Amino acid sequence: MSLLTVSNLSHGFGDRAIFEDVSFRLLQGEHIGLIGANGEGKSTFMNIITRKLEPDAGTISWAKRARVGYLDQHVVLKQGMTIRDVLRTAFQYLFDVEAEMNELFERMANADPDELERLLEETGQMQDELTNNDFYIIDAKVDEVANGLGLDEFGMDRDVQDLSGGQRTKVLLGKLLLEKPDILLLDEPTNYLDVEHIEWLRNYLQNYDHAFILISHDLPFLNSVINVIYHMENQQITRYPGDYDEFMRVYEMKKQQLEAAYKKQQKEIANLKDFVARNKANAATSRMAMSRQKKLDKMEMIELDEEKPKPQFDFKMARTPGRFLFETKNLVIGYDEPLSQPLNLTMERGQKIALSGANGIGKTTLLKSILGEIPALSGTVELGEHLEIGYFEQETKEENNRTCLEEVWETFPHYTQYEVRAALARCGLTTKHIESKVKVLSGGERAKVRLCKLMNAETNLLVLDEPTNHLDKDAKDELKRALKAYKGSVLLISHEPEFYKDVVTDVWNGEKWTTKMF
Repeated sequence: MSLLTVSNLSHGFGDRAIFEDVSFRLLQGEHIGLIGANGEGKSTFMNIITRKLEPDAGTISWAKRARVGYLDQHVVLKQGMTIRDVLRTAFQYLFDVEAEMNELFERMANADPDELERLLEETGQMQDELTNNDFYIIDAKVDEVANGLGLDEFGMDRDVQDLSGGQRTKVLLGKLLLEKPDILLLDEPTNYLDVEHIEWLRNYLQNYDHAFILISHDLPFLNSVINVIYHMENQQITRYPGDYDEFMRVYEMKKQQLEAAYKKQQKEIANLKDFVARNKANAATSRMAMSRQKKLDKMEMIELDEEKPKPQFDFKMARTPGRFLFETKNLVIGYDEPLSQPLNLTMERGQKIALSGANGIGKTTLLKSILGEIPALSGTVELGEHLEIGYFEQETKEENNRTCLEEVWETFPHYTQYEVRAALARCGLTTKHIESKVKVLSGGERAKVRLCKLMNAETNLLVLDEPTNHLDKDAKDELKRALKAYKGSVLLISHEPEFYKDVVTDVWNGEKWTTKMF
């Protein structure tokens, strides 16, 4: 049974086409991985099928009465609601069923025999629905999911307005999983999860009875939970049964077959053209030449997909800094309340350090306190001599109406237009990306623009807050290579040990100094 049918979908932004006459089907029980390079339209596709975005052409049809759950990280959570309150709203439709059932029970008191029989049948169906959907063990289900995602560590009675962005995303994910919709739509759900909670989500999705569509650049995670791949490339979506490993095997085989067929055809075309050129003027052979020309004219040409530009990241070095990059003395970080014990930290030239620990313990706050972006509650930070810091923020919230070209040119006004375009192209962005507004780019493309600005500034200390969020495999691998090659120092927050373990010299575990009693 088809839960979702997309037919003849076309969409674009300005003169940049994203999809061209695309079709897609989601069948009951399918666990789909939606993959493709940054900018191929994965999140745009999610926005179209959830009606947040109207396509230029095509139809989207959901199965009747299908319950769709979408992880929307922009939902506003009401002040005054606790984490438990929000999670319990996942069962709101069941509370509504219970209220309706209780009304029917009240009507039974004055019902005639025929109506009583009808009401008993109706309430019996409602009772079954409540039982089958775990209505009578709601609190146990809430606690199970909260524990799996680490929400209980924040305090279940904590006001959701006091949570960080990553913590709120976790709450929304928990609510979505409790809803157990017929179709689950997940766009990068692991971005804000810690290692043990990613493992719990992996197990949950492996055993999920219903269908889901998953976007994730964490390929080992994606590979372990899906059974169908839909690959986005060159404005098309192609279906591949099996996991990611099977997709790569078939994809590479098809690519090699196409390249072999292309080379064979190009050789044939060259021979035909040569024959026509040599024989069309000769009366004895002109008919044969015409026959060859007709064959050429009717030939269906094989075209190879245009090679996508691969990013090339290289960070420019500033002058050598002093031995000590920064030193904190009894530093207490936080906003209204302390997030840390008094910290006495030192970073020396040449160190590459990863900050690890659960979400919400103050890792980003520590970075901003060291950089002087937010004031410390007490204690001091002393920066070393000759420091040139490059800072990559986790997310930028403002609406950016500038083009990529304008964005980088504003930071480097002494560059020529050619130099700005070349810098962006080295980050894997095409001419159409470069001329597009930043706000219409995918998360991965926006990250590449920010990395471009970082690369072209001379630095000796890179401070990076979750730089791999939204980056595709090629970009992630290239960033890892560039950070290993970088002669300066690095202070990095990342939820991916696989990314940083070969890059860093030290790991600082923030859970050792946090005041958060999880």
